[in-house]
Amino acid sequence: MATQKSIVPIYTTKGDAEAFLVYPYLYNRRGEWIGWITPERDIYSVIGHYVGFLGNGPRILRKRSIEVMTTNKKPPPKPPKMLMPATIPLAPLMAELNHSEIDVLLYMPERLHTADSGEFRQDLD
Repeated sequence: MATQKSIVPIYTTKGDAEAFLVYPYLYNRRGEWIGWITPERDIYSVIGHYVGFLGNGPRILRKRSIEVMTTNKKPPPKPPKMLMPATIPLAPLMAELNHSEIDVLLYMPERLHTADSGEFRQDLD
């Protein structure tokens, strides 16, 4: 019997489900690949740039000022497009964020772009 990986909704601080985790891949609401997560709960974009970390809630968080330079990682192979669930559970009650952390999906969604878009991609020239 084949086992299906569970789909975990990732919420914003406002309670909207803006991303989905099918370990280790992150997808947007259209089922397009936007990043991946490491076993240490660090999140990277499809081109390997550090985005933030998976906090409790679950939310994608990032420190306002990153003091230690993070290295880019080689992305895993591109996964197939996912079919997202028709219904999503309501967001759990989440604690307020510290002043030193920001919600990436709410305030910096451009960091998690699809493979065919994004300002940090290599130019074709």
